[in-house]
Amino acid sequence: MITINKERVLEIATDLLQQHSPTGYCHKIMDSIEQYVKQTGYAFERTVKGGGIISIPGANEGKVIGLSAHVDTLGAMVRSITGHGTLKFTLLGGPLVPTWDGEYVFVRTRDGRTYSGTILSTSPSVHVFEDSKSKKREPQFMEVRLDEKVKTKDDVLQLGIGVGDFIFIDPKTTVTESGFLKSRFIDDKGSVAVLLALLEIMNAEKIVPAYPVKIVISNYEEVGHGSSYIPADITEYISVDMGCIGDDLSCTEYDVSICAKDSSGPYDYEMTSTFIELAKKNNLQYAVDIYPMYGSDTSAALRGGNNIKGALIGPGVHASHGMERTHYEALENTLKLIYLYITKK
Repeated sequence: MITINKERVLEIATDLLQQHSPTGYCHKIMDSIEQYVKQTGYAFERTVKGGGIISIPGANEGKVIGLSAHVDTLGAMVRSITGHGTLKFTLLGGPLVPTWDGEYVFVRTRDGRTYSGTILSTSPSVHVFEDSKSKKREPQFMEVRLDEKVKTKDDVLQLGIGVGDFIFIDPKTTVTESGFLKSRFIDDKGSVAVLLALLEIMNAEKIVPAYPVKIVISNYEEVGHGSSYIPADITEYISVDMGCIGDDLSCTEYDVSICAKDSSGPYDYEMTSTFIELAKKNNLQYAVDIYPMYGSDTSAALRGGNNIKGALIGPGVHASHGMERTHYEALENTLKLIYLYITKK
């Protein structure tokens, strides 16, 4: 089994999590990923729509294994500017919006300026509004309060802020001494970090996968079409995303989750069975689950008409699309399972 540097995995994850990359604004973080890849010596190329593809030569021919993780996150965009100088917003993806109440944000203008602010209910004070506690926390009842001396719409326009500007949510990334990684957007930067760490290990230890591997870093997963295009030579496609926790699911924050079925349907029987057997044989902490409200990049690739077999695995993440948390052990178990799969002859 490979040796994994815990601190390095968490270092990469923290770096990625602290870079803003909502769906539609991933060009800067893709530059960072390209730099990580270049240090390993593997080939990196950009797709037309801004995703990344990393190519790893294999020992044999016969198939090409695709691994996918998405670097785009949930976020928001300026929808309109109110007469009293606050911002109304539209969602990017499907966040758990009530958890945004009181969150710090950054508004980035098209000309590169950044302004801080806070998302608040339109009834933000218990001392003033009778419905401050009961008002729904939905975008139509929320707004961004800017940390600038603005009182009117014109004041905001003078700052260069306009409709269509991106709103970045502060991820509040923290690594605890007990090994927990808590942050917004572990979905799916935790898995991107796992794949980048695996690249570094393979390069350092001169590991050659059994078959060629192409890692697809997608940038529109949160809006459904991240991997609608993938390289035509990929025959097996594995989404490395987050595992769900809660209700009657088995996964924990310490496990690698193997998904048998999500809302798009069942995943490939043979691939899923192989993952289960590898996890069992190598004493990994794992769970097999069905995700009731979930779609992956593999789902998008299949809907896009790609002739592939597909699977879905990933570290268990608590409170997905809210203030998320996982444990290093889940990241390690995920990394080991991917390694075992791509080196299996």
